[in-house]
Amino acid sequence: MSPNEILGAIMLFGMVAVIFIGFPISFTLLFLALVFGGVGLGWGQTFDLAYLQIWGTMKDEILPAVPLFIFMGYMTEQAGLMERLFGALRSMLAPVRGSLYLAVILTATIFAMATGIVGAAVTVLGIMAAPMMIKSGYDARLSSGAIAAGGTLGVLIPPSVMLVVMGPTMGIPVNLLYSASIGPGLVLAGCYIAYTMGRSMINPALGPAMTMEERKVAYDFMTTEKVGAPVVALGFLCVLVLAGLLVRSLAPALVPNLPTIGWAVPASALAAVAGYYYVTSAYFRAIMLGIAPLSALIGFTLGTILGGLATPTEAASCGAFGAAFLALLYGRLDFKAFKNACVGTLTTSAMVLFLAVASNVFGAVFTKLGTAGVITNALIELPLGDMWKLALIMALIFVLGWPFEWPAIILVFLPIFLPVVEKLKIAGLTKVELLIWFGALVAVNLQTAFLSPPVAMSAYYLRNVVPQWSLATIYRGMADYMVIQVIVLLALFFFPDIALWLVRALR
Repeated sequence: MSPNEILGAIMLFGMVAVIFIGFPISFTLLFLALVFGGVGLGWGQTFDLAYLQIWGTMKDEILPAVPLFIFMGYMTEQAGLMERLFGALRSMLAPVRGSLYLAVILTATIFAMATGIVGAAVTVLGIMAAPMMIKSGYDARLSSGAIAAGGTLGVLIPPSVMLVVMGPTMGIPVNLLYSASIGPGLVLAGCYIAYTMGRSMINPALGPAMTMEERKVAYDFMTTEKVGAPVVALGFLCVLVLAGLLVRSLAPALVPNLPTIGWAVPASALAAVAGYYYVTSAYFRAIMLGIAPLSALIGFTLGTILGGLATPTEAASCGAFGAAFLALLYGRLDFKAFKNACVGTLTTSAMVLFLAVASNVFGAVFTKLGTAGVITNALIELPLGDMWKLALIMALIFVLGWPFEWPAIILVFLPIFLPVVEKLKIAGLTKVELLIWFGALVAVNLQTAFLSPPVAMSAYYLRNVVPQWSLATIYRGMADYMVIQVIVLLALFFFPDIALWLVRALR
C-alpha cells in the first residue's frame, strides 16, 4: 500500500474509534476529512474537494424532497392524524386479544407511509399507546418492543428519507427503490403482527382484550367529538374515492380483461353502501374520519411517485401542502402547531443534510487517498462465490449499523461496496434488478440500526416519554423484534421477488 492508502486506512479506523467514544458523527467526519486530506493530498486540493462536494449536494434535484417529506410528517403529527388513526383502529379491534399491539403496529405501518421520521413516530406512539397498555396489564417487554420496532418502519416504507438519499448514491431512480421497499416493509409489519398476536393467543395475560367499560370509553371518545362540516364533507369524498379504487384495483386480478363498465358497477355499489353508513352511523363516520383522509393523502403522494407521474420532490411538495390542508380542516393549524412543525423540520433536515455533506466530503477524500479502491479490490478478489460476497457485505453493513447512523453508511461505505455488487452475477436478475434488490437489502439491514445498541435511538425516544419502562426492559423488548428483522432480511436475501415483484409489475 502507498503512503496515502495507509493514511486513508488510519483515517477510517480513526473515524470508527472516535465515534465509538461518543463524538458527533457529522463533525467527526468533516474534521477527519479535512485533517487527513490536508496531510495526504495538500490543503488546496482538500478544500477544492470539499467545495465541489458541498456544491454538488446543493445542486442535487432529489434532496429537496427530504425537508418536504419531513415537514409532511411533522404536520400530520401536529394535525393529530396519528392519534385519530390509532383511536379508530383501537376502537375497531377492541374485542381482539392483543388489540393494542395490533393497533400500534397498524398505526405505525400506515403512518410510516406519511412520514419517515422515526423519532416522531416512536414518541407519539409511546405517548398514545403506552399508558393504555400499562393500564390494561399488557406485557411491558412486548409492548415496548412493538412501539419501538413499529416506529422504525418509516425508515423502510416509502416515503422514506433514507431511500431518497440512497437513490442518487446508487444511481437508481427513487421511485424504483420505493417500489422495492414496499414488499419487505409490509412483510416485516406482518411478521410483527403475527408475533404479537401469536403470543397473545398462547398467553392471553400478555395482551388481554379490552373490557366492556374500556370499549364504551373508546366508543364515546370516537362519537362525541365535534368536527366541522368541511371535515365531514372531505371524509365523505375520501370514502367514496377509496371504495371505488378498492374495487378498481381488485377487479382486474379477479376477472382478467374486464371492461370499464364491469368494475364501475360494483365500485359504485360499494361507494353507495359506504356513503350510506357514513351518513347514518356516527361510529362508522368517526372511524372513517380517522382513516380515510390520511389514507387518501398517502395514496396520492406515493401513487404519483410509484406511477411515475411525479418526481419525489414534486410529490413531496404536494404531500406537505396536503398535510397542512388537513391540519387546517381539522382545526389544528394554529401558529403554535405551524411553528413546531417548522422547527422540527428545520432541526431534522439540518441534521440529515449536514450529515450528508460531511459524509460526501469524507467519502471524496477517502476515495482520493486510494483506500476505497484497495478495499473494493480486496472484496472482489476474495475466493468466494457471488452470493457469499453479497452475504459478507450484508454482514459488514449489519455491524456498521450498530455505531453509525444510516447517512454515514450510505454515503461513505455504500460507494465502496457498490463496485463489488455491480460485478456480481445472480441468476435471473438483470444488472438494474440486482442494484434495486441490493438497495432493498441495505434498507432492511439499516432498519436494525435503530434497535441495536449502543445507538438504538428508538430506545431513548421511548424512554423519554414512558419513564415507567426501564431502559433494560425496552432493550429486551427490541431484541425480540430485531430477531424478526434478521429473519425477514434472510428471507429477502434468498427470495429477491419479495422486493422485485412490484418493480416488475409497474414497468
